[in-house]
Amino acid sequence: MAWNYIQSDLFRYTGKVSLKAFIKQYLTHRGFNFSVWLRLTAAGKWYSKLAYPVYWFKKRHYGIDILYTTKIGYGLYIGHGGPLIINATAILGNNVNLSQYSTIGAIDGPAAIIGNNVYLGPHVCVIEHVKIGNNVTIGAGSIVTKDIPDNATAAGNYAKVLNYQHPARYIQHQWQE
Repeated sequence: MAWNYIQSDLFRYTGKVSLKAFIKQYLTHRGFNFSVWLRLTAAGKWYSKLAYPVYWFKKRHYGIDILYTTKIGYGLYIGHGGPLIINATAILGNNVNLSQYSTIGAIDGPAAIIGNNVYLGPHVCVIEHVKIGNNVTIGAGSIVTKDIPDNATAAGNYAKVLNYQHPARYIQHQWQE
């Protein structure tokens, strides 16, 4: 099961799944490197306990605070290798791009539900239990405090829907289950 998630993450970075692509991305892209250990730790198999110390080290070293219990779909892409903070109660769909300095959090209750094919730009804050639909782009520096519908591009402080043109245009190499 963990290997399926790792393959989907690799496909998001390279558009292919091969041993050569895996080795290259693992050694050169710390977002992918982190996601490998996150997926191995989250698998709940016998090797999860062995993977946990490496995951914990990578989490601290890279500044990527995503708990292994967070529900994350196929095709996670961590752009620029972090830093990121994702609340453990957040739910991320398939083919989600997380850019540097993004935060998905909640003070009281569950965090956000992020749909499929969503791009969160740099410095985006998603606050409390909002729902971001499928095929959505959130512009850099936005603060999302209200639900964003499907196929929208939103930006601003506080984020507002700007248009419904070119939804999810920054989601390259979408993984299909």
